[in-house]
Amino acid sequence: MPSPPPYNSTAPPTQSSATLIRHSLFKFVFLLVAIFVLTSYLLVYIAKDLDRIEAQESEFHTETAVKSLEKSLVTILSDYGIWGEAYTHLHLQVDSDWAFVRENIGPTLYTDFAIDGLFVIDDLDRTVYTVIKGEMAPVEASQWLAQPALPFVERARSVADAETPISEFITINGVPALLAAIAIGPGSDPMVLPDKRLPSVLIFVTLLDNAMLDQLGTTYGVENLHIATAAEVSAGSTLALGKSGAAGSLYWTPEKPSTRLLELALPLVIFAALIVCLMTWVILRRTTIAAKAFDAGYAALKSSEAALATSEERFRDVVEASSDWVWEVDGDGRFTYLSERFETVTGLAKVSWIGKVIDDLLHTEVETISHWLSTPPRKSCLALQCHYFDDQGRERITRLSARAIASGGLRGTATDVTEEVESRRRIEFLSQHDPLTGLANRTRLQAFLEQKLSSLSAADNPLVVISLDLDRFKPVNDLLGHAVGDLVLDLVAKRLSGCVRNGDLVARVGGDEFILVLDAMGSQEEIEDLCARMIETIEQPIKVEEQEVFVGASFGIALAPNDGREVAELLRYSDIALYEAKAAGRSTWRFYAGDMNEKIIERRRMESDLRFAIKHGELRLHFQPRYRISDGEMVGAEALVRWQHPVRGLIPPDMFIPIAEDSGLIVPLGDRVLETACNHAATWPEGLFVSVNLSPIEFKRSNVVERIQNNLVKTGIDPTRLELEVTESTMLEDAAGTLETMKALKALGIRITMDDFGTGYSSLNNLRTFPFDGLKIDRSFLNRLANSEEDKSVIEAMIGLGRALSLTVTAEGIETAEHLQWLRTVSCDEGQGYFLSRPLDTQMFSALLAETDSPPIA
Repeated sequence: MPSPPPYNSTAPPTQSSATLIRHSLFKFVFLLVAIFVLTSYLLVYIAKDLDRIEAQESEFHTETAVKSLEKSLVTILSDYGIWGEAYTHLHLQVDSDWAFVRENIGPTLYTDFAIDGLFVIDDLDRTVYTVIKGEMAPVEASQWLAQPALPFVERARSVADAETPISEFITINGVPALLAAIAIGPGSDPMVLPDKRLPSVLIFVTLLDNAMLDQLGTTYGVENLHIATAAEVSAGSTLALGKSGAAGSLYWTPEKPSTRLLELALPLVIFAALIVCLMTWVILRRTTIAAKAFDAGYAALKSSEAALATSEERFRDVVEASSDWVWEVDGDGRFTYLSERFETVTGLAKVSWIGKVIDDLLHTEVETISHWLSTPPRKSCLALQCHYFDDQGRERITRLSARAIASGGLRGTATDVTEEVESRRRIEFLSQHDPLTGLANRTRLQAFLEQKLSSLSAADNPLVVISLDLDRFKPVNDLLGHAVGDLVLDLVAKRLSGCVRNGDLVARVGGDEFILVLDAMGSQEEIEDLCARMIETIEQPIKVEEQEVFVGASFGIALAPNDGREVAELLRYSDIALYEAKAAGRSTWRFYAGDMNEKIIERRRMESDLRFAIKHGELRLHFQPRYRISDGEMVGAEALVRWQHPVRGLIPPDMFIPIAEDSGLIVPLGDRVLETACNHAATWPEGLFVSVNLSPIEFKRSNVVERIQNNLVKTGIDPTRLELEVTESTMLEDAAGTLETMKALKALGIRITMDDFGTGYSSLNNLRTFPFDGLKIDRSFLNRLANSEEDKSVIEAMIGLGRALSLTVTAEGIETAEHLQWLRTVSCDEGQGYFLSRPLDTQMFSALLAETDSPPIA
């Protein structure tokens, strides 16, 4: 047997190196093609998944919109159905004048809440009151609903004891609709006695036509929300209304995020594939040449080694250019390699860590890193979030990725994610807290209260809910700016937090509104001691920009479970108690009591009566003459409004003007007063003017210039005979807009006087800036005249200021002959008061004008 030929290390392989390289590159190209195909498939899959998620979100928003609409209708129905006034005027007797003419339950429900149909069914199942799209109509409920109304009536009566409404989606002539019904009840009104008849039923119906659905979709971000056709129902992605879609279905057009993703990503993938193909061709061409050279001899081998070194250097450069640092550990978990980026990212010296255990550097909350890495199912591909300390001693967070290597160790990368984690924690914090003060927000308050109420067992240790509102805070914002206001709010929040225990909650729910939730307060005395301590703490002076700011606080207190067990009612009761505390003089507290709710009902009744009074002429004007002090001549009269209530009698303005301002009735009330005053003044002698007070809210909320101009045209009075009285609070907000409005009024020829001068803010600056014709000295200065030399000096200064600015100065509240004589000595221009004349009704004032005797003052 012949011996084998001797081994020759320089002999070329049986198959050429170029051929082997081509085969290897072809395999590599095939792998790259597979990767790109897989990438494209995953991209399409992700795009389709995004469409699916978007469809689910739009379906959720649609369902939320429908539920919100149903909840809103049920809430409105409960407010009107469980109401003593409604029980009296729609069940005990049907008073359409109260319901429709006075707009208690009438046309405003259509304009304000889109209630298309309103029906009242009496105890004999007759339709006794109908309002269709804001108009009364003699239509039976069953006729308009196109189906029997009795089943809904019987269902509403079956839950009358619980004062709970029922609701259902139905179709009316092919159009889906939401119907809600409730048995009319007296609620908590002690003045209404229920009878023994079956309760009448109040029905609200809202049609879900395309216009309504389009508005609903716009509100909740659902595109093209409409009633689904048969084809759209069969295609899926619809929301059924009623049981099994008995009332039809809703369809919408969900967004398609896949389109934009594919338009942006697929071209990039294709471009990358072309680049890789080009690079592969270049590499193939070059490596083929290199392989041929290698086959030719030893020089080619050296050239290949140099190319390999260049490739390794290129790989090292790529690694070091990355934001991550690369590591390797052996089977014992000791570092065998750390890239140069390790020192840049961590600030630690890599030399000092080579050979050390990875657990000494990185750690988690649960287990050691080495134990995690050694778990068999995780060796192939790991991703773990862990912590370490940098060279400054600061804790950093990194995401660790690892793969097993042939030597038995692991190799991977570490990515610093500290900023990412902190940003996520910040977002989670802000979703539950107020960004200005760091206190809990409404979301956190709701969750906290629900948790406490769910575990509340007895009234021995009640849960205390306190509504807090700052006193004297609005002037801080108006005069010093919102930046100072924010500083004050932040400091108040810290003071409140310092007054409560660790387990209690302080939340900011509005501008200067706070809610405190206190657990296990032993007694009422303990609660009152806490309120007194918080008032004392809050009223401590606050130093801002070298000046001291003072604010106070009022508290309304509700207790669970005595006052209620629901979050909404506890917050409402504490708010009612807060209203009582403010009415009692502020810087105090009040516990909720049942009669407070009755006061709210009474105020609501007075607001309804005032609305009726404005429309039906129950308001009366009295005129108080104003005289020139030097010669006693009457120069004009101030119009003062009174309310002649058919039951309560004559109501003074200080009782109903605040209600008008809060409810928005001040604008129609002001229009009625202005028109009536000008009509009367048009019949007076030419030399007399009429003065009308203008509310600050009326001045800001309406087109006052256009209204007054229309009134002048309508009444035909000379504009120079009309004087408007405004207070300084009118100029506190939007001073630039107020100045433009006053200039426009002056252009009409109207006189403008500053009322109650000396009681507001920045009076001198306002007199110089705004185009006033006169000022009225507040009656409080004259009332203290006999006992205060300081007030005399103040009045003399006001008169001198008015003369210097060419303003007519009028003194209010002249009660005695001594007042009049002293004002004459200091050369005051005009005056009015009970000593000169009380306010007179129109007949008495006309009789006064008819007198031709000597002047009333001498």
